[in-house]
Amino acid sequence: MDLKLQGKVVAITGGSEGIGFAMAKAYAQEGCKVAICSRSQAKLDKAAEEFRAEGLGELYTESVDVSEADRLYAFAEHVKRDLGRIDIWVNNTATTIVKSILELDLDTWNFVMRTNLNSYFVGIQAAGRIMKEQGGGNILNVASFGGLMPPMYRSAYCTSKYGINGLTRMAASELAPFGIRVNAVAPGTINTAMQAAAGRDAEAVRQVAKNFALHRPGEPEEVANVALFLTSEMSSYVDGVVLECSGGKFLAQDNDTAWQQRR
Repeated sequence: MDLKLQGKVVAITGGSEGIGFAMAKAYAQEGCKVAICSRSQAKLDKAAEEFRAEGLGELYTESVDVSEADRLYAFAEHVKRDLGRIDIWVNNTATTIVKSILELDLDTWNFVMRTNLNSYFVGIQAAGRIMKEQGGGNILNVASFGGLMPPMYRSAYCTSKYGINGLTRMAASELAPFGIRVNAVAPGTINTAMQAAAGRDAEAVRQVAKNFALHRPGEPEEVANVALFLTSEMSSYVDGVVLECSGGKFLAQDNDTAWQQRR
């Protein structure tokens, strides 16, 4: 199916690995020009090499710490300058800390907020200004199931993700008159490095997945497919939504029972 994304310019924050890189590859396969940023130059170089090896073309990369607003504003301007425009902007960066509220220090809380929430505001503003001038575009925020049902000891992460949900709806309302749609995808437990950062090994992920209707964790490529839908004309009448992509996480208290009793 032609999603009519050929030739679109896509910018993705946190695009060097995991969900962001899966999105970068998915957009490239649709014929888009893709730009990504990440803090790690080594990861950016590896991503660019993989693009070339798989025949996906040149990947525009820039080393950016999104918790530093000036650098993120500059990234948007550089993409516009070098690639001509920005049709799709994906806010994807995230960091987490697993710690009790009683033990979490304010500096760590603020760092999580700058990375997970402030950077989304900056990204929406930077991309939105460019898209307003060019007559429209699409902005996608990568939220989290943790912003719908929070796990324990992740107060900073989950609060930032709840904030993204509200920011998505407000931005969609304010930017709609300029032909800019703003939506979010809320992944559940996805097989990325974030699982290790949250203290889960492969066995722990498998155990958690027993709570999901589909009885398995998701893959980054599955979230990327949702991104393609939400930023294509297939979803032209969808605006301001937070679309869950969680494999039916916690549809019922006893999802595992259906698997135990299946014939």
